[in-house]
Amino acid sequence: MTQFLFSLLIRLHQNESGQGLVEYLLVLALVAFAATAGMHSVANTINSSFSQIGQILGQYIT
Repeated sequence: MTQFLFSLLIRLHQNESGQGLVEYLLVLALVAFAATAGMHSVANTINSSFSQIGQILGQYIT
């Protein structure tokens, strides 16, 4: 039984077939985190731009 567990651990240690998938998932998680972190500043910029456009249009309408 001990020999079986030892050989199983050796095979699991040598098996790297899922390593590429894990690396891609880590990169994807990093990109998603960066996009989420950057959304706040982008949203503020867009909101400011629309407010300025609204003020300019408000001057011409009234």
